[in-house]
Amino acid sequence: MPHIITTVNVNGIRAAAKKGMLEWIEATEADVICLQETRADDKQLASTLAAALEAGWHLASAQPSAKGRNGVAILSRRPADAVRIGHGDEEFAEAGRYIEADFDDLTVASLYLPSGEVETDRQAEKERFLGSFGSYLAATAAAAQRADRHVVVCGDWNIAHTELDLKNHKGNKKNSGFLPNEREWMGSVFGEFGWVDVMRTLHPDLDGPYTWWSYRGKAFDNDSGWRIDYQVSTPALAERAKQAVVERAASYDLRWSDHAPVTVQYR
Repeated sequence: MPHIITTVNVNGIRAAAKKGMLEWIEATEADVICLQETRADDKQLASTLAAALEAGWHLASAQPSAKGRNGVAILSRRPADAVRIGHGDEEFAEAGRYIEADFDDLTVASLYLPSGEVETDRQAEKERFLGSFGSYLAATAAAAQRADRHVVVCGDWNIAHTELDLKNHKGNKKNSGFLPNEREWMGSVFGEFGWVDVMRTLHPDLDGPYTWWSYRGKAFDNDSGWRIDYQVSTPALAERAKQAVVERAASYDLRWSDHAPVTVQYR
């Protein structure tokens, strides 16, 4: 079973590759890397990651039907036993928002949940996704328990669960990503749906650690960020997590995405 898993929203993989992402992949100790918002079709993705693939990485991807939007992928040091795209909702089947891959008794998923925007069609789309994906998560956790399997859903969940998860929580209570119903849904994920927030379990009282900072203003320099990138696992796997870190860039100019990788080491 893979022991080190990383997830990162690359904010456009071709742009990220030009800013240092490939060098980061070359240096990482991760066994599996989940990527979101690749904004590339399968051919473009494989071309951009050619150096990593030549070095022995294996790629599974879900390209987006909308050109230049969404897109998720999983890089792994060994081929996956099986790969599945989508979570069973026809509306999002070709959206490039969810992919999962099996490695022995572990399933690793890469998720790019819709970001939404209050009082727009984008928020309505997000609400529909939360509805069907919540049902999928509940069923998946139950099935994993019956089959004695582990599952971890890595990615950009586009929701900060609690006030610990964003710096300016007072100013964002009416904004998508921190709406009461979204936070309540996340609470259900970590409650009735049967999942565990791995980072928060290891760091219960820590502000953040934030994973996304706006490119505008001094957000990164002031660490005025949001924790919206999670590794969400089934309980038995969460118990095996021994270290979780956000690989925050040392300085603004060294960033290759507006998100930072979230890396968890499992026993």
